Amino acid sequence: MNETSQDAPEVVLLYSNDIHSRLEQAAKMASYIADSRRMHGTDRVLAIDIGDHMDRMRLETEGSDGLVNIELLNEAGYEAVTLGNNEGLTFTVEQLEQAYSREAKFMTICANMRRTDKSDQPEWLQPSTIIRKGCLKIGLIGVTAAFSDFYTLLGWDVTDPLEEVQAQVSALRSRVDVLVVMSHLGLTLDRRMAQEVNGIDLILGGHTHHLLEEPELIGTTRVCAAGKFGEYIGRIEIRMDPVTDRPSYSTVCVPVAAYEEQPEASDIIKSYKNTAAERLAIVVTKLASPMPVRMDRESPLGNLLAAGLRRWAGAEIGIVNTGQLLGGLAEGDVTEGEIHALCPSPINPCGMRLTGRAILRALEQSLLSEYIDKPIRGFGFRGSVLGTLAVDGMNIHWNPDRPAFDKIVSITVNDEPFDSNRVYTVGTIDMFTFGVGYETIKSGTEIRYFLPEFIRNVLAEELRSNDALADCRRQRWIPEEA
Repeated sequence: MNETSQDAPEVVLLYSNDIHSRLEQAAKMASYIADSRRMHGTDRVLAIDIGDHMDRMRLETEGSDGLVNIELLNEAGYEAVTLGNNEGLTFTVEQLEQAYSREAKFMTICANMRRTDKSDQPEWLQPSTIIRKGCLKIGLIGVTAAFSDFYTLLGWDVTDPLEEVQAQVSALRSRVDVLVVMSHLGLTLDRRMAQEVNGIDLILGGHTHHLLEEPELIGTTRVCAAGKFGEYIGRIEIRMDPVTDRPSYSTVCVPVAAYEEQPEASDIIKSYKNTAAERLAIVVTKLASPMPVRMDRESPLGNLLAAGLRRWAGAEIGIVNTGQLLGGLAEGDVTEGEIHALCPSPINPCGMRLTGRAILRALEQSLLSEYIDKPIRGFGFRGSVLGTLAVDGMNIHWNPDRPAFDKIVSITVNDEPFDSNRVYTVGTIDMFTFGVGYETIKSGTEIRYFLPEFIRNVLAEELRSNDALADCRRQRWIPEEA
């Protein structure tokens, strides 16, 4: 039954951000959105998403190329979404086309993404739109974080988001009653946007997983955000002030834990779980013996991934943290689903040139519990702790009884003495280039990212090689007594 009180909002704006394929939470949000429509009427409720709804860590998302997320958004009646980096950077152009052009029933809005080969936006991607709700015309502008080096490799040109917002505000401000930026940029840039771009009423933010239970008022702009993982849904009630004849805003972040999953959404999740399991049941290889992994020390599966990264990048050395691997593999058939389960992070291989001094520092750190057990969040990492370093192309003699940062006795690289003053070519992971975990690896130069492949693709390739499977059991870290 529609609300008829004089105090009823003209529009209820509901938004989600950074759900990261917590699909059950999305199903609870669908119940909340449906309740809001029953209370206020469909013509007065607007539901939008601010990006990173998808996360390929989730079986149903991986096994459907994100279509489970699209169907949940459709079922909940979202009317507009913007793209986060988990959509834009972990799916190919063709997969995005299938999802957002052919399957989506909502508008996809992002002003700072254009196809490299066409120098304009595809038909399914618009920089902005105007939606009428109640008596209000609401302008929506979308922008996403500009990871230009990565997007270029996938066929996108990503431009300065604040410049694009300024251009869209100039075009829309006089035509709308309320102007909203759907920003997958992070809180720092959201605050800067509010300071530098006049005319924005609401910035609804994501990317840095910040929860603003009370909006930040910067000038006349309200900066809002609803946290992460679908724990909250943002709710903004918009009313017309009878004195000023201008919109007023009442904002809150509503926890959704107590809501039941919408039955239709639950059915969608179950259906895609079954089809994803079937799709990922393809056998990649058959192992003659188990492949264990350890977080705190060298193990065959960690060595296999390090060797694969070295070969993928055509490098002298391979380096990866063991925390990327969430489990080992048993003897027998290995499926795509098993590889996804033990290596779910949407992290890409990369190659670089790195000084011996930086490598040595990282290797010494990897022998210390404060690094091995260090919790890591974000940057594509889907494990829990950093882990030690698995290596290839190196033999490292070390003494566990020596003091921190002096435990390594000697190193050889491809049977040659290690030189801390020399620059080596290294195959590793993009996460390190952001200064995460083993920070000195960030100092690498001539970095080459490999997209759209993930490190689990590298692992699958190595698992098919009998030579690689035999070599990964060879010891790289050799302990010595004092």
